[in-house]
Amino acid sequence: MNHWSSFRTIRLVGTFLIALLSFSSIQAQDGEALFKANCASCHAVKEKLVGPALKGIETRRPEDWLIKWIKNSQTLVKAGDDYAVKIYNDYNKVAMPAFNLKDDEIKAMLAYIKTEAEKPDAVADPKGPAGGAAQEAPKPIGLYLIIAIVIIGAIAMVLRRVQDTLARTVRQKQGLPEPAPMTRSQAFVHWSRNNKKLVAVILIFLALYGSVKGWYALQSVGIHQGYLPEQPIKYSHQLHAGKLQIQCIYCHSGAEKGKVAGVPSANVCMNCHKYVRKGPETGTEEIAKIYKALDYDPDKGTYGPNPKPLQWVRVHNLPDLAYFNHAQHVKVGQVACQTCHGPVQDSMTVASQYSPLTMGWCIDCHRKTPVKMAGNGYYAGYDHSKL
Repeated sequence: MNHWSSFRTIRLVGTFLIALLSFSSIQAQDGEALFKANCASCHAVKEKLVGPALKGIETRRPEDWLIKWIKNSQTLVKAGDDYAVKIYNDYNKVAMPAFNLKDDEIKAMLAYIKTEAEKPDAVADPKGPAGGAAQEAPKPIGLYLIIAIVIIGAIAMVLRRVQDTLARTVRQKQGLPEPAPMTRSQAFVHWSRNNKKLVAVILIFLALYGSVKGWYALQSVGIHQGYLPEQPIKYSHQLHAGKLQIQCIYCHSGAEKGKVAGVPSANVCMNCHKYVRKGPETGTEEIAKIYKALDYDPDKGTYGPNPKPLQWVRVHNLPDLAYFNHAQHVKVGQVACQTCHGPVQDSMTVASQYSPLTMGWCIDCHRKTPVKMAGNGYYAGYDHSKL
């Protein structure tokens, strides 16, 4: 009986170990999801965006301070905390929005930041697509889970052989006949009947794990974050908006005037490329595509009779139920383009969807971002005392 009891105890412990490791992995995923939903529009782990880079943040300030800062940074600033005031002043006194997060959720985000910071910088494959995402390094928790499963499986096999040997020895001493051989299905049913508690634990774990994985799978339906289609011309935002410092509004002039920011027509490109015929990255290859679309002869400086439109692939596509007006956000709300579109000037060689653009993501931004009434002519006709 002692052998049977020990065997069952080890199996139960192994099952709980796998469950613990799996739920740790789920917690890490939660930290990643929380970070992308709340922080990624202004912060990156290893580079400065709207706010500072977050690598090593756990060494700069204690955890309890970070929790207070993330929940409401202005509380620390108004209290005169030296570090909080310094950060506030260094970043042009732009207040970080308050976040209604639980302590455990913030700790999960901090754990995710630490894990990401420890990963080696990915080296871009020169043969890979421009602007493509580097292959993500495998998470350490997956390796630990595989090792645990292998060890537990080996222990289970050894104990199974010991169990069979002891049972055979007992039958031989007592003169009992050998049991009839069973098929795999019969053996599984027999094992399940004799291990009802373990089966119940496994089923509960699978139900919980399946619910969590199913929830995240359903959350991703219709979300195209990271979408990076191939375009007819390899246009680099990093070069034009970053290195050359061309303002977003120069090309996307509709962003200040109406609902749609608009894709510039090729004649806007020609304002510069009528004179700039060779680029620093692709030479004449991509610029020649503009000339071909306009049926333009750069040597003669003349346009032909057969221009053809450039077939750009749309990157950001909101559902029909959503109404988004660029002018309301860019002109009236004074929201920076990078808030939704990410650091296009720093790292985006090919346009991609940076933010999830879900309804929850928009609502979260509206809940945390104060309406700028001071100095805003849009609200000049309102009696603020009655609002």
